[in-house]
Amino acid sequence: MDPSGAVPPPATAAVTALRDRGWTLATAESLTAGLLAATVAEVPGASTVLRGGLIVYATDLKHELAGVPTEVLERHGAVSAETARALARGAARRCGSDVGVGLTGVAGPEPQEDRPVGTVHVGLTVPGREPWSVPLALTGDRSRIRTAACAAALKLVIAAVTGEGTGDDDDDGNESGM
Repeated sequence: MDPSGAVPPPATAAVTALRDRGWTLATAESLTAGLLAATVAEVPGASTVLRGGLIVYATDLKHELAGVPTEVLERHGAVSAETARALARGAARRCGSDVGVGLTGVAGPEPQEDRPVGTVHVGLTVPGREPWSVPLALTGDRSRIRTAACAAALKLVIAAVTGEGTGDDDDDGNESGM
């Protein structure tokens, strides 16, 4: 969220796009620890689209709360495209939403699971499409990485909900870039 208290424009645009489509949103957040859901909640009228969110900072909670299969966590790690997709799916299922966003990554100050600081994966799921993920390589301190991850996630939600830039031209349909 903006320190001035202003709602970031992507949050407003995401809420508008979701409302216009008649879709709801849920999040499963690791490195952002609820920041994405809190940012969306700052938008007047967010209650029409925001179903809820899961804070799954600890690896075991990714499985227990968001339903990430233990095999995914063991094989790919907590910071991976596969985990981000599973988090998105779990958020949507657990909260009964149309759109799910999963955020996992390394905010620092130290690398995690041999992934450098700034490694982030955003997972998304929308009706009629298999979950996909987008890898990010962000820079800055913890606060900047977490804020940038939320901003990127909001832009991806807007693109997915409006049908623009959803990565449908991918070979495997599992990862896409912006």
